[in-house]
Amino acid sequence: MNKGSCLCGAVKFEVSGELAAGEMCHCNQCRKWAGHIFASTSPLLESLHIEGEENIKWYKSSEKVNRGFCFTCGSSLFFDPIDKNKHQWFGISLGAFDTSTNTKIALHSFTAEKGDYYEIPDGEPQNKY
Repeated sequence: MNKGSCLCGAVKFEVSGELAAGEMCHCNQCRKWAGHIFASTSPLLESLHIEGEENIKWYKSSEKVNRGFCFTCGSSLFFDPIDKNKHQWFGISLGAFDTSTNTKIALHSFTAEKGDYYEIPDGEPQNKY
């Protein structure tokens, strides 16, 4: 069981099973939302259990996705695709896990929008969009 929480502990979550390989998103929205790049894993919806859902504020950042954060401490936590017929996964911030994730970054996405103040040194695949 993989467990995590927001900074203040008002939102807690558990993911059953192994976590999928991580992704680092470099798009403008993720960088503004997370304060840098957004590193996440995307487990299936059925493997996720959240406590304190009443403490999550959702922001519809586009026609395709909602972003969830703790409205008490502001921790960026969840990336939720709106089209559940097409997507059965739920993005979770890798930085919010309290337990070891036992996963690695496997992809960098939206690298065409990356900030000019850092490089991508790890050699993993990059998707410009």
